[in-house]
Amino acid sequence: MFTLGPLGFTVPWLLIALIALPVLWLLLRAVPPAPIRRRFPGVALLLGLKDEEAETDKTPWWLLLLRTLAVGAVIVGFAGPILNPEDRAAGTGPLLIIVDAGWADARDWPQRVAKVEALVGEAGAAGRTVAVIRLTDAPDAVAFQTAEAWAGRAAGLQPQAWAPSGMAGWAGALPDGGFETVWLSDGLEHEGRADLLAALQAKGDVRVIEDPRTVFGLHPAAFEDGKIVVRASRVPAGDAASVEVIAQGPDPAGIERDLGRVTLDFASGAATAEAAIDLPPELRNRVTRFALEGARTAGTVSLADDSLKRRKIALIKTGADQESLQLLSPLHYLRQALAPTADLIEGNLIDALKANPDVVILADVADVTEAERKAVLDWVEKGGLLLRFAGPVLAASDVSRSEEDPLMPVRLREGGRTVGGAMSWGEPKALAPFPEGSPFFGLTAPPDVVVREQVLAQPDPDLAERTIAALDDGTPLMTRKVMGAGQIVLVHVTANAEWSSLPLSGLFVQMLERLAVSTKAAAPGTEDLAGQTWVPEVVLDAFGQTSDAGDLPGVEGEALAKAVAEGPSAAHPPGLYAGSDRRVALNAVGTETELKPMAWPAGVPVDRLEARAVQALKGHFLTFATVLLLVDVLAALWLAGRLRGLSRGVAVLAVVLLAALPRGAMAQDDGPKPGDDFALEATTSVVLGYVRTGDPKLDELSRAGLLGLSDKLWQRTSVEPMMPMGVDIEKDELAFFPFLYWPIEAGEKQPSDAAYAKLNQYLRTGGMILFDTRDADLTGLGGGTTPEGQALQVIASGLDIPPLEPMPSDHVLTRTFYLLQDFPGRYQGGQVWVEAAPNAAAEAAEGMPFRNLNDGVTPVVIGGNDWASAWATDDSGIPLVPIGRGYAGEQQREIAYRFGINLIMHVLTGNYKSDQVHVPALLERLGQ
Repeated sequence: MFTLGPLGFTVPWLLIALIALPVLWLLLRAVPPAPIRRRFPGVALLLGLKDEEAETDKTPWWLLLLRTLAVGAVIVGFAGPILNPEDRAAGTGPLLIIVDAGWADARDWPQRVAKVEALVGEAGAAGRTVAVIRLTDAPDAVAFQTAEAWAGRAAGLQPQAWAPSGMAGWAGALPDGGFETVWLSDGLEHEGRADLLAALQAKGDVRVIEDPRTVFGLHPAAFEDGKIVVRASRVPAGDAASVEVIAQGPDPAGIERDLGRVTLDFASGAATAEAAIDLPPELRNRVTRFALEGARTAGTVSLADDSLKRRKIALIKTGADQESLQLLSPLHYLRQALAPTADLIEGNLIDALKANPDVVILADVADVTEAERKAVLDWVEKGGLLLRFAGPVLAASDVSRSEEDPLMPVRLREGGRTVGGAMSWGEPKALAPFPEGSPFFGLTAPPDVVVREQVLAQPDPDLAERTIAALDDGTPLMTRKVMGAGQIVLVHVTANAEWSSLPLSGLFVQMLERLAVSTKAAAPGTEDLAGQTWVPEVVLDAFGQTSDAGDLPGVEGEALAKAVAEGPSAAHPPGLYAGSDRRVALNAVGTETELKPMAWPAGVPVDRLEARAVQALKGHFLTFATVLLLVDVLAALWLAGRLRGLSRGVAVLAVVLLAALPRGAMAQDDGPKPGDDFALEATTSVVLGYVRTGDPKLDELSRAGLLGLSDKLWQRTSVEPMMPMGVDIEKDELAFFPFLYWPIEAGEKQPSDAAYAKLNQYLRTGGMILFDTRDADLTGLGGGTTPEGQALQVIASGLDIPPLEPMPSDHVLTRTFYLLQDFPGRYQGGQVWVEAAPNAAAEAAEGMPFRNLNDGVTPVVIGGNDWASAWATDDSGIPLVPIGRGYAGEQQREIAYRFGINLIMHVLTGNYKSDQVHVPALLERLGQ
């Protein structure tokens, strides 16, 4: 194929015939020949006479130009012109296709896969070997294979939720010999990219394909001055722009909701923007993730962990603080340690429990009433943490001497233990290293932290198991007991500095953090995570959707801290990691992550990644040539005087031009029409309608999709639809259309009450709406996990949609016209939802009178396979959107057409296919 910018030719050698056009011009100028002048005396007898039929002495220049253009159009037409031809891989050697395949590629991954498949197909047609690598994979030896070997594998490529890494390793894995490289880049600068580029250029030509759209990244949220601060970055830093950040989390019923939102305003030329979200503590503690509205990548989602939650902590003590002895107060050091990161509640125990705190701290409290004991036990069983500190009151009481107190983790000895005092021969005791299995494992106790006095635990078989911190002589310093979903912890020293120096040290704050009493608002470091094994609970995929971590192995704290600082990888994917008492979020974009655009060297060509429809122009050029030749005939007749008057010639010419216009040129404009015209056009014949979204590109794709489906109905069935029409659900009458295609757009506005009334009436009276989220969602209902799915939930909230179920294998739609088991569009594998099988008793009980009034036709069909793209054709019947590759792709498009035909036949004919099950009984009755 020969290409000239956006125009290509399948038979370029025919263009050589254009050289003959000047010769044709000279020949036409010579016919008819110029007259020869001769003097003849008898010509005087002819003076004054007029010939009724005049003939020009030479061909006019404009007629010559007309004929030349006609011949040129014929030559160009047979040369096979194609608009927006697919780029052909240059050269004849091996072709290496590199895909970054990071989270930034997820926003346009289908286009990237289509580009890879096209490159593989073109290389196969040229007999070239191919290799495809993802830079998010671990470097491995690159082996070139035949294009056929890659034909099926390319479609299965998926992006990863982390950024490309290990590029230096890929540079060392390149094979010997020369080859050409096509690099599908995400447009971001990554470590080692320059080294890999240099290695590739040493092997041969390198061509880069990028998407010029802006890449956004959402950094982890932080808690500052009582508010949640969110920050986002973008590449490139262009004009002023605004994006919405949504805080999401479960409501009391466990349903995922939007709990708050804020607008980030990027100034012109600014790469970052931040804003604060002010949420009440109850909502703030429910937030599980932040997401940029309308984006679908792991980089635009930030998971929230325990560092964002300000716990409610109840501080309970005996007696009253003395202002003059503030440093001796049992609660003074606790207030200092907890106030920056928690909401503190002080008062009596019963009142504090009514506020449903996360932690209750009893500072030297020995006795509680029976009502308080029962309330505390119930609260602990449900997941509360009871933290108790010893003191003189607890040491002097007889609590938990003979038998274990339910509110104590161990039994205590009578009296306390004093070491290092005036009446003691010993020295103050230091802390022993924290054992493995302790929540404090990995922390280092400063040598100046010593204990002078403590309460002692009674020796019991389970004492060692319940000890989580001890002195260097083995005496328990902290003990813990699990009770139900909660736990009880006893610190065997006071909460002030009276018995030890522990409350004066930074270790005290770290131990409270490890117990999940307090949290850090900043990203955790190595010291915070070291010494524990962190188990992944949920993981994030490249498209920003969470899933269960499954059997992923645990991660050591040091490795997790490194991943939090440097970014996730295949070994440590982004997600939530749970320790013994807290959870840590590992996000694709970290707090310190800096997004930078990649500046490619001047010698590297950079092409755009854009979906351009490939369109054959042969028919258009030949049609144009035919019209010019017809005009030439009329012009020749007119010059010869054989047309009576100019108006007759113009009329004949107009008829010829209208007959030669390609299909669709006479179609009426799809813009808004007056009421009578709209009704007349919609009711003259069967017309398929689509809901206008306000997005011109999406609306045009919907129109092209229904146009292609209408053509197939004309060709294969007795249904003969007219041109599809766009419908404004706010203004237009819906009853004219048996079928509406509704493509769901992210952030689509909710219809008005009047529109909902028309839609519900439409669904009750036999109409069908195909809701298409176009997000390849496997559940088919969006589930609120994609922007389109969330928009569908908002729109459907006001519709009288009956109970739905995944389409059963024996549903009427599977056999209305074709026998089908799959329902692909541009995507395949997504679930398709239809009205659930009827249950008369349930309908009567739930008050759903409109069910089964539509002759068994499901009023709604919901899916996300992007059917309009698979159906879409231009006015010449040529598909607009590539589907898969080669035969497999065309087969998928064919099945998509069959599903569309089944839909239309179902809505037009009702349940006649289902009635066929009664045919044997009817025949038997007739035979009687």
